[in-house]
Amino acid sequence: MLDALFLDLTQVDWTDLAEVSATSDKLLTALDEDRAALRMLAHQAVADPDLLKLCEHYDILDKIVLHDDPTGWRLRLHVFLPGYFDRPHNHRWTYASRILHGSYTHTLYGTDDQLSDDAIDVSALLPRMVRTEAAGNTYVLHHSMIHSVTAEPHTTSLIVRGPAVKDRFMVTDRETGRAWWQYGAAAEPAMDTAAKRMTAGQAARCVERLVDQGLLA
Repeated sequence: MLDALFLDLTQVDWTDLAEVSATSDKLLTALDEDRAALRMLAHQAVADPDLLKLCEHYDILDKIVLHDDPTGWRLRLHVFLPGYFDRPHNHRWTYASRILHGSYTHTLYGTDDQLSDDAIDVSALLPRMVRTEAAGNTYVLHHSMIHSVTAEPHTTSLIVRGPAVKDRFMVTDRETGRAWWQYGAAAEPAMDTAAKRMTAGQAARCVERLVDQGLLA
């Protein structure tokens, strides 16, 4: 079943959000309802050197890459650790998200046509929608959307990330008024990539915590 759902995603038109939503929801729902299959993918991921090198650990976020498709899309588990928040930013890719556990406050600010290489008025980024994403919720976000998230501790989500369509994304800080570009792994300094790369031990502990919490039963 998973092979068929993976194949469907290789054929998605990522510019068509209705198609992205319908196709990704089949996979996200299947894995939400079959946590044993999700656990199998997680254990396989931490044992696979190619997937492990894509997994990332930050002080307030863990990312486990469960599948890296040759066509450019990925399946990831995100675990939001205590204190998680992010600054208003866009993405290099469109994605679909399913909340498996917990919740987060999700703020939308509009699209990135407000951004440029010139000086950016960060104070002009005003919330246009504030909503709560709770367990069982699924949504699709276009890569042009500027958003931010503040998560309850240990909120866990499953992400279908589409192929990258740009090599950088903008991060803004509304408190300081600063804005800066961040780049994908192909263009970022090697030391930055190494600093966030998960070790095998970190990845294994992350998955085991999810098992112990009953999220990968």
